[in-house]
Amino acid sequence: MASAYYEFYRGSSIGMALTDSLDELITGGVITPQLAMKVLQQFDKSLADIMVRQVKAKSTLKGHLKTYRLCDDVWTFSVKNPTFKMEGNEVVTSPKIKIIACKNGDAIEAGKK
Repeated sequence: MASAYYEFYRGSSIGMALTDSLDELITGGVITPQLAMKVLQQFDKSLADIMVRQVKAKSTLKGHLKTYRLCDDVWTFSVKNPTFKMEGNEVVTSPKIKIIACKNGDAIEAGKK
């Protein structure tokens, strides 16, 4: 069965570091490319599960919605001049952000039944 998890977190700093390390191990002949792919798939699954189960913080977002799109059950939003109000009244701003929202692995599996 194909993996039900998205590969979004591979572009994060920890995901890039993992990918670079795995590339070095493959180049050095320490591990096989197949093992590296299994490690990346486990990384995708573990990070998605942690985000769902352990991240409980909430925030509100205000800004100018430039674009939005839905493709293959994945929403992508581009927001200009966003302001996030975090729990505890902390405010965070940015010139622009991109939000990618999708179903988690459990929701994907439930949808296939």
